[in-house]
Amino acid sequence: MQSNTPSRDTFSGKFGIIAAAAGSAIGLGNIWRFPYILGENGGGAFLLVYLLFVIMIGVPVMISELLIGRKAQLNVFGAFRKLAPGKPWFLIGVMGVGAAFLILGFYAVVAGWTLQYVYYSLTNALAGNTPDQMIQVFEGVQSTKGWSLFWTLLFMTGTAYIVSSGIEKGIEKYTKILMPLLVLIILVLNVRAITLDGAMAGLDFLFNPDFSKLNSDVILEALGQAFFSLSIGMGVIVTYGSYIKKNESLGGTALSVSLADTLIAVLAGVAIFPAAFAFGMAPNQGPGLVFVTLPNIFNQMAGGYFFGLLFFVLLSIAAFTSSISLLEVVVAYFTEELKLRRKQATWIAAGIMSLLAALCVFSDAAFGGFDYVSSNILLPIGGLLVVIFVGWIMDKNLPRLEIEADGKKARYYSGFRFIIKFLAPIAIALVFLNGLGWI
Repeated sequence: MQSNTPSRDTFSGKFGIIAAAAGSAIGLGNIWRFPYILGENGGGAFLLVYLLFVIMIGVPVMISELLIGRKAQLNVFGAFRKLAPGKPWFLIGVMGVGAAFLILGFYAVVAGWTLQYVYYSLTNALAGNTPDQMIQVFEGVQSTKGWSLFWTLLFMTGTAYIVSSGIEKGIEKYTKILMPLLVLIILVLNVRAITLDGAMAGLDFLFNPDFSKLNSDVILEALGQAFFSLSIGMGVIVTYGSYIKKNESLGGTALSVSLADTLIAVLAGVAIFPAAFAFGMAPNQGPGLVFVTLPNIFNQMAGGYFFGLLFFVLLSIAAFTSSISLLEVVVAYFTEELKLRRKQATWIAAGIMSLLAALCVFSDAAFGGFDYVSSNILLPIGGLLVVIFVGWIMDKNLPRLEIEADGKKARYYSGFRFIIKFLAPIAIALVFLNGLGWI
């Protein structure tokens, strides 16, 4: 009897999987947020704690999400409904789809800023500005609503075009181009940064741990950054897991993606902090670090036009690789649950997200609210429920069978099982409580 289930698009191989999943994890959070969070929390000591949490918590949780997606071969909503029929675990999928809408709603606005700065860099509009004028430029970008909406919608159009082409011919094809380009650009920026006079102070700040800076707040910040940086809890990794073939290693994929994500975050720090110290800029400038401080640095640097343009192209690429994964969460849901064609599903989803983004452009309350609800409520609760599901609800043999579907014995499985059942739920609960300000 012929199956009425259409054949599913998949990633063609290991590099495609890693490029797409790493592209999802590597976003503005790595290049925009991670450096200033590190700067505000003492540099090298924060970095070590962050790396520990990525390996100990981030990788096992990512494996859990990948195995759910690949086992079910469905979108994040359908996956939980299939693996726990008749039970309310599908609500994890509802939260994942909801989080994708909210996150891309405000994320597209920030991504639009990066495109606007690419335009400013191309036209040399940032040259010659004083530090105070650079602040005014950034404030103008945020307050000039019409232009902000234009760049946001342009960004969403580019995102939708890539996703509408499918997994192998769209997401995989473009991330295989964009991710190597991102790495090349960041390495060029690294070489320039570390050859500046006074750059060693920045490298010392980044890599020389000052453990006197460590306290409970810094540790919780590192834990939260490790959790959010890897795209955990938002349905992306479950969705991408559903496109992975059985002969691919889930453990190897999770480790490769996590290390790539961390490496890019560190390389972003290498591009930023030596330059900041070389020109006497404070490393703890908050979100304005990349939109105010760095343009000031480029203005003072030999070849600043070229390196400034490269940097904002880098930011835009990172934004695109993350946004296509968020849009794919919703498109997979629309195509598999609502039975829409991919192109139709993509443009409908992108249209709804663009309306949410427009709301964020014109309302600071909407922007902050979307960010708060997704980051502090939906993502940590979704991640917490995922590890509870894998650790306590699924048949205990299913995770091992799925992890070892590539034919190789997972020697780390007992450690993975312990982390997912006990350590990860505690860690994610701490992220949740800290995000709400309760600890």
